[in-house]
Amino acid sequence: MKIAVASGKGGTGKTTLALAMAEAMAEGCTLLDCDVEEPNCHLFVDVEPWQELPVAVSIPEFTDNGDCDGCGRCVRACRFQALARLGKRVLVFPEMCHCCGGCVLACPHKVLREVPFDIGTLQFRHGPGFELISGVMNVGYAMAPPLIRQLKRHIPPEGLVIMDAPPGTACPMVTTVRNNDFVILVTEPTPFGLHDLKLAVATLQETNLPCGVIINRADEGVALIRDYCQEVKLPVLLEIPYQREIAESYSRGGSLLTVFPSLRVSFRTLLTTQIPALLQAEGRL
Repeated sequence: MKIAVASGKGGTGKTTLALAMAEAMAEGCTLLDCDVEEPNCHLFVDVEPWQELPVAVSIPEFTDNGDCDGCGRCVRACRFQALARLGKRVLVFPEMCHCCGGCVLACPHKVLREVPFDIGTLQFRHGPGFELISGVMNVGYAMAPPLIRQLKRHIPPEGLVIMDAPPGTACPMVTTVRNNDFVILVTEPTPFGLHDLKLAVATLQETNLPCGVIINRADEGVALIRDYCQEVKLPVLLEIPYQREIAESYSRGGSLLTVFPSLRVSFRTLLTTQIPALLQAEGRL
């Protein structure tokens, strides 16, 4: 089963919960850190990578062989303005290229060819009972989805997979949650948390993905989230209390389960019983 842990905004505790769930499930669980622009799951897994794999995409390269007549068809074919024509020469801006290959196909003189362009690395670690695979995007590269797609190709065929998604509702988040069995949305009981939760729910409705909510740092304002979830018939899966000890443990690189060991049972029940029951009720299992 593949479960994504996402949030409409940053700072809700999404990574903390994803790590705690992976630790609670332990053997047979794989955690993917899909927040490739700023991965931080490895900061809580104090081991060096046992393997690192470079990731590259194919981008066009102009071959100045004298055949270009400056027709500009390649430039017009690019919808992302990654090419510019200067007379009979084509300039390529790799950071803007979406690697679709359309410009290469559009060129009648075959003066464009595809070459590899490094965008980041994949790091593999043995975590405390689970496997951690992190995507690390190169500084200066602006598009996370190609690296996330490469990261997801290493999903094992069996066992539980938890994906720590990038915050927000943009392309990186959508790329992460796509083809998952279930999405856990982590929010906080504040007006900002509610606003961005609504955006995340609307995004998942477009993708027809089932989801539920975990309310983190639950305090007296928790009714704000509960009322909305009841209104849109969204299950509240769990509530994590607002306590200073959790923040102190996090600041030291500690796990949520260190402060609340009882949550280990709650997370295991959530992942092995509660979510499968929800999926079965919707006819998805």
